[in-house]
Amino acid sequence: MNPTPSTHRFRAYDQSLEAIRLARAPLARIRRADRSLADQLQRAAASVALNLAEGARRRGRDRAHFYRIAAGSAAEARGCFDIAVAFGAVETAEVAEAWRAFDAVVAMLYPLTR
Repeated sequence: MNPTPSTHRFRAYDQSLEAIRLARAPLARIRRADRSLADQLQRAAASVALNLAEGARRRGRDRAHFYRIAAGSAAEARGCFDIAVAFGAVETAEVAEAWRAFDAVVAMLYPLTR
């Protein structure tokens, strides 16, 4: 499932990369309709994976802080998809898999941020 070698071997990190892969096609459509929203979505999606990677190397409250940021960025990516659907840039069906993948990241991080 993950063609990119990862030293992290962290399920939430792997899930974030899968969410990014699933976001590629709808992101291209969103970019044609609203470049600014597409850029925001791309930054939010990257932030999820980057904060998970960094957090995995941290300890204590510092780790939880990065996981909270990652969860917030995943929620932001989901929000970008909602806005794109509301504006008519994409259909709900086009973003459903990516939306669920980001939702899965949030669910995985919930116990790690408490």
